[in-house]
Amino acid sequence: MAWRLKLVRDKTSIDFFRYVRVTFGASLVAVVLSVILVAVMGLNFGIDFRGGTTIRTDSPVPVDVAAYRAALAPLGLGDVSITEVFDPTFGPEQHVAQIRIQAQGDMEAMAPETIRQVEAALRGVDPAITFPQVESVGPKVSGELIWTALLAVLAACVGIGGYIWMRFEWQYGVGAVVALAHDVIVTVGVFALFQLKFDLTIVAALLTILGYSVNDTVVVFDRLRENLIKYKKMPLRDVMNLSVNETLSRTLMTASTVLISLIALLIFGGDVIRGFIFAITFGVLIGTYSSIYVAKNIVLWLGLPRDTATDGGEVPNEA
Repeated sequence: MAWRLKLVRDKTSIDFFRYVRVTFGASLVAVVLSVILVAVMGLNFGIDFRGGTTIRTDSPVPVDVAAYRAALAPLGLGDVSITEVFDPTFGPEQHVAQIRIQAQGDMEAMAPETIRQVEAALRGVDPAITFPQVESVGPKVSGELIWTALLAVLAACVGIGGYIWMRFEWQYGVGAVVALAHDVIVTVGVFALFQLKFDLTIVAALLTILGYSVNDTVVVFDRLRENLIKYKKMPLRDVMNLSVNETLSRTLMTASTVLISLIALLIFGGDVIRGFIFAITFGVLIGTYSSIYVAKNIVLWLGLPRDTATDGGEVPNEA
């Protein structure tokens, strides 16, 4: 007989509603505190949202991001992002990098003297380097990006809620949207608390969190719908507990395998993607929690129609 790893037993009977006031109360407090943190402390916006200058470099020598960063560090330019650009149209000796430097003070564009200092510092690393493009992003464009990012997250939540409404019942859609909003708000609150850099990559992470969280929630909801048909005489709370227990092994195994990959990237992935990976890692944890303790609580309070059930019964010895 093949050996299988199990994080939980095949059959569990955990009462997930036993401490409902504690778990749901903690979620409510976390959401309120997150909103307060964002309002009071604000977010540590990156270049995408604060504005700055983008310098494109070209060189026959391979890009050394660490050397570029070390050369620019003494200039005290603040937030500097350096990424290597790959394109199939580039020649074999064409190595391109994109350097983004945060806005200096209230200036719309970086001063010519500062740009010359940056170019001189990089020529010290690579004498053959050239600078074919220098562009500045002002605060107006950055402000528009903030609103666009916010609308993207809101549109994703509404779209997911609408789909679940059509796929299941409107109560499921409301529960899913509340759980998704909980995940996003608490994640953003953590970024405000620790003043972690918040840029467009974090917005991408938030959208990824929405997809992961709703996947877990839909698995629970789908099993709940099946059990409502099988056990139409069983109280709704008991059916929900049964459904979560039946999907608990799958939920924990999925979260664990995803976290193994994320933690490896968090440790060995480097500074460039660390913020992105941290956001997804925290999102997986909070998303798993909300699927079990937030979404179904909302559905329970809203109630579900039981007239769609076609078969009654009691809980069998082997679920």
